[in-house]
Amino acid sequence: MYAEYYGFSEMPFRLTPDSRFFFPSSEHSRALSHLVFGLAHQEGFIVVTGEVGAGKTILLERLWERLDRRSYLVGRIDTAQVAADDLLRLTAAGFGVGQGADKAALLRGIAESLRAERMAGRRCLLVVDEVQALNLPALEELRMLSNIAEGGRSLLQAVLLGQPQFRRTLASPELDQLRQRVLASYHLGPLNEGETRAYVEHRLRAVGWRDRPLWEEAAFDLVHQFTGGIPRRINRLCGRVLLHGAFERSEAISAEMVQVTAVELQEDLGDLQRLPRPEAEPDFLARLQALETTVARRERVFTRLLDLFEDRGGPR
Repeated sequence: MYAEYYGFSEMPFRLTPDSRFFFPSSEHSRALSHLVFGLAHQEGFIVVTGEVGAGKTILLERLWERLDRRSYLVGRIDTAQVAADDLLRLTAAGFGVGQGADKAALLRGIAESLRAERMAGRRCLLVVDEVQALNLPALEELRMLSNIAEGGRSLLQAVLLGQPQFRRTLASPELDQLRQRVLASYHLGPLNEGETRAYVEHRLRAVGWRDRPLWEEAAFDLVHQFTGGIPRRINRLCGRVLLHGAFERSEAISAEMVQVTAVELQEDLGDLQRLPRPEAEPDFLARLQALETTVARRERVFTRLLDLFEDRGGPR
């Protein structure tokens, strides 16, 4: 709805990762350099960690665009809490290996597939997402897979993506051998205040934004403060702010609109950061004002929706 009102070619703040919207922040550019460096070694592990929504997936999408995909066979595992044997089966499936009756058959099938791909001139890359969910035996199974080699050259390289707690797991003494095989590692931090504004404007321009709506300086500041510079949180907040603006037929995005929308999201989902209150503002009055503003906005939104529903003839 807001895309149509503001004349955008599409929604600029979708939550699904899309490399067309990749923003080369200082953090993402450095992380991409680490990935490229690690891939150049053609062996071992590359580790990228970051908060939920920090942009790890879109980073990989951007990396694929820079590679000759014909030269790679990529197996991907979006893991949950799986045991070591299950991880082995997922790896086999990722490389098109039929499920054997036992572990030995699976290992033979994986090794044969990797050798065949190398003979065909393709490199095999295993991407494991949400790696923090794997237990120590499963991680050890990954290390053993990295031992598959021929002619002194490794046949499998792995990229491990995970949340910050994986770095603590990786530091455990039990994973010393796996840790020694990590060739590149990077923790993807949040955007700073200036990059948050640049990120919002970048995504808006990608869909045809030409300063409509205008954004107040203070509105950008609040977006950063409420989201902590995490891209997915920025997308969710800004998408809702623009929807608010479209409902109100507003030609500008104000700091008040950002704050009201952020309060709504915090109440509904509890994922945004709370702003510190000014010292001079009593706690009761601050909460009352936020509540009154939220209730009034919801009433206006409900009225708009009813109007639109009636304009379109109601149910058919």
